[in-house]
Amino acid sequence: MIDQPTGPMLLGFDVIMVGTVLAGLAAFAMVLAIYAAVTIRDPMAKRVKVLEARREQLKAGIITSASKKRNRLARRSDTTDKVKDSLGRLNVLQDSQIKVIQQKLAHAGYRNKELAVIIIGARAILPIIVGALAAMLIYVVDYWPDWGPMKRLFAFAGIVFAAYKGPELFLSNKAAKRTKEIQKGLPDALDLLVICAEAGLTVDAAFNRVAKELGRAYPELGDEFSLTAIELSFLNERKMAFNNLAYRVNLEAVKGVVTTMIQTERYGTPLASALRVLSAEFRNERMMRAEEKAARLPAIMTVPLILFILPTLFVVILGPAACSISDALINK
Repeated sequence: MIDQPTGPMLLGFDVIMVGTVLAGLAAFAMVLAIYAAVTIRDPMAKRVKVLEARREQLKAGIITSASKKRNRLARRSDTTDKVKDSLGRLNVLQDSQIKVIQQKLAHAGYRNKELAVIIIGARAILPIIVGALAAMLIYVVDYWPDWGPMKRLFAFAGIVFAAYKGPELFLSNKAAKRTKEIQKGLPDALDLLVICAEAGLTVDAAFNRVAKELGRAYPELGDEFSLTAIELSFLNERKMAFNNLAYRVNLEAVKGVVTTMIQTERYGTPLASALRVLSAEFRNERMMRAEEKAARLPAIMTVPLILFILPTLFVVILGPAACSISDALINK
């Protein structure tokens, strides 16, 4: 007895069965999407929790005598100490150089200042290691036999230079991206600060509230504002907290905000009006940058227009005429 198909067949497959499987997969994907949307976690929650715990410790005056915890709070490790001692013996570690790298680390969002020693050590060791590997591949193994002497020399020099500049370029790239994200959210943050100031909140409470409101949209800016609010609550000089904010963010707009906050703290000028003026200036500046990019667009599109669009347009317009002329000449 031959089994009859239970449903319509298409290319040898049961249409109802295939539809059922696809519907099940679609339902499963929808459940996963809903679960991912419902269980979104705030990326700043863990960071703010750690900073709040540190603030409570500083307020209560808790001082631990355990060497392990003291080293953790001082952000030191055996690795950084060994690297620092080695670089000190080689006379390649300078205080000015350490301060520059520490500021670049702060601009990139790294709070651990001891990483500056690691960056300087990597900049000193990577050219040797990478250069040795490149020399082995280029000259000893002869991995590229078709290269001439000058090409080999330039390739070797380029690899060594890239290894030397690699850590610094990484920090610069990450700092530039972080600064750009902070710059995007700064006008909105100033508007919220104006609202908080007019509502009667203190400066540290206003910074904390803005950090919570903008934490998901602009996590970098929310992180900086949260840290500033915590520093404002326990530092003896509030000016130091504002200066730390200007130190951590490589942005002239933030330096202007810091100067305004310090002046309002010193002279007692209205904070809301000053921040409102700054917010309007930053929005105008952002609009001017957008207009500048729009004005540069015709000049940027000239090369693609000449290379890609005009040849196609000539083919479409002149192609039929060329075909007609060629047919007329062939028929003669």
